[in-house]
Amino acid sequence: MALPGIAPYDLPRESDLPKARGPWQPRRDRLALLVHDMQRYFCRPYPAGAPLTPAIANIARLIAGARAAGVPVFYTAQNGNQFRPDRGLQADLWGPGMGATPEHEEILPDLAPAQGDILLVKHRYSAFQRSNLEALMRARGRDQLMICGIYAHIGCLATAVEAFQRDIETFAVADAQADFSREKHDMAMGWIAATCGVVLSTDQAVAALGPAEKVRSCA
Repeated sequence: MALPGIAPYDLPRESDLPKARGPWQPRRDRLALLVHDMQRYFCRPYPAGAPLTPAIANIARLIAGARAAGVPVFYTAQNGNQFRPDRGLQADLWGPGMGATPEHEEILPDLAPAQGDILLVKHRYSAFQRSNLEALMRARGRDQLMICGIYAHIGCLATAVEAFQRDIETFAVADAQADFSREKHDMAMGWIAATCGVVLSTDQAVAALGPAEKVRSCA
């Protein structure tokens, strides 16, 4: 029931990205960035190198771009030593989860929240479950969500689906996410593009976070 070991794989390139059904374009005055579950516990199954190392570098680029553009940055993070009934069915699939120690709970230092960022306690796959993510976005005039982090086919996908169902335009940054395998990663990106969001590369996402003329050039 524990997290599996993860073999190295190369992240998707821009030429690999699936074409989206949705017509949406990211606008920095409407966007919020979500850094999903980048805690030590979830990152430790990865080997050195790809996919996690380049994904971390790309997430750091997105965070820097969002902060520079005044785009709200949200983080999700689970608490350790969860009460078994509160953990619910997740315990049946994944066991007791992380412990209440920095070695498990800490967000990777290279991606750590800064003053002004918003940290949400994670309870289920979707970042919207038992959180005020939507209310915080709406209060800031945000109806677009850019998602990076792990794992692509689990929490990132579930969050994208729920965002769509809340009428929030969603953008999955393919090479700023990581997964159990390239097959699962590609499946998640394909499912999002076909049903609930737009898949971008980090380069495309960073361009959208930049000056207004850059936003127009990638529209």
